[in-house]
Amino acid sequence: MNFAMNTPHNSTRMHPHKFTMWIATGSICMMFAGLTSAYIVKSNQENFLEFSLPIIFWLSTLVILTSSATMYIALKSFKARMRNRYRLFITLTALLGIVFATMQVVGFLNLENHGIALVGYKSNAAASFILVIVGLHALHVLGGVVALLIMFAKAFSSKIKNYNSTPVEVVSIYWHFVDILWIYLLMFLVFIR
Repeated sequence: MNFAMNTPHNSTRMHPHKFTMWIATGSICMMFAGLTSAYIVKSNQENFLEFSLPIIFWLSTLVILTSSATMYIALKSFKARMRNRYRLFITLTALLGIVFATMQVVGFLNLENHGIALVGYKSNAAASFILVIVGLHALHVLGGVVALLIMFAKAFSSKIKNYNSTPVEVVSIYWHFVDILWIYLLMFLVFIR
């Protein structure tokens, strides 16, 4: 006799894409924990250069915090089926992400212009570490911008009428994560180094 068990659909289960995003954010955290730990170990050497970060890194923090707020509003608007409002805020979030990454590049150029070589034979380990740490974060932000641009394209596509919020939620999780990660990195670079 074959007894088939009918199991009710468990609505409390996490969507696999969200679960994968949480695993990815954990992995990224481990990578940055390793980099900042290596920075601390390396900073005990005598020739480790001490310098202040350009003010633009602080200003870029305001940009990424603002983008986190716009992402939050975009997600809420999507869930409320406020398509035009969602379009506006997903667009603003993508633009702010691009502005943030641009400001990071300007910050590195500022360091170079003040005689702090980031790479090459004149470079110091401190500046190179900052380039790697902040540069990797900027790459993660650009990855988020690509995801936002995909959401942007879908928001303005007339073919897609699906109101599945999972993709927007996954992008939102990632975007808030890179925001929090930047706050950690900035605090680390200012107060711990």
